[in-house]
Amino acid sequence: MTGALASVVASPRAWIAIVAIGLVTYGIRLSFIHLFGRIDGVPTRLQRPLRYVPPAVLAALVLPDLVTLEPSVAATLLDERLVAGLVAGAVAWRTENVFATIATGMVTLWAFRFVVFA
Repeated sequence: MTGALASVVASPRAWIAIVAIGLVTYGIRLSFIHLFGRIDGVPTRLQRPLRYVPPAVLAALVLPDLVTLEPSVAATLLDERLVAGLVAGAVAWRTENVFATIATGMVTLWAFRFVVFA
């Protein structure tokens, strides 16, 4: 190992931070498991915002790969990932079918990648 990587691996502060973050993450997850294991139903006041967690997580995972900044506006708008994502989004909105959304998005991506931009 060289330079900065070796100093991070050997640094006790880095290991303390890693262990602390791991314990906090484990504690948060365990608290929800413990909380929801002790109550009969999730309160309506908490159930309403929890409905938005899956779409928010999906958006956080997918959007950074779809939206990339290219040197020009035309290159950004013609990026095959953005076009495939928009087509998949339209299919998801119209059909509400997960398989159709994934299949259409992948076919569009491959078509643009291997046929249009080949």
